[in-house]
Amino acid sequence: MELNPEIYEKTIVVKEKDLDKQQHVNNVQYVQWVQDVAEEHWEKRASEEQKSKVIWVVVKHEINYKKEAFLNDPISLQTYVSDATHVTSIRHVIIKNAETDKLLAEAKTTWCLLDKETKKPVKISEELKKVFLQ
Repeated sequence: MELNPEIYEKTIVVKEKDLDKQQHVNNVQYVQWVQDVAEEHWEKRASEEQKSKVIWVVVKHEINYKKEAFLNDPISLQTYVSDATHVTSIRHVIIKNAETDKLLAEAKTTWCLLDKETKKPVKISEELKKVFLQ
């Protein structure tokens, strides 16, 4: 893929439901945020035609947890696609405290492109790769 990926960003606020027994954000919630921001990026950037023909599924998550987040913390989620192979792409998500800019977690996720009807892998076209470029 070309070297100038679009960085998609959104800010959220930690809610009570995001917390674990230690009263900080549950590790499972970080995984959910990684998936949610990736899907939102796709939904906002892809054409209706593209969305009607293909879907993305996760085949691998790698997450490094760095710091805790707590109730009402503002969270910055930044994501971009760094690479694409025949049927997979690598997506990065950087999760920071939006006020302090401290890194909370980093994720690297491998997504596979599937035909929406058959659920079989399909080739990532050059046109589709451009969805995630600036």
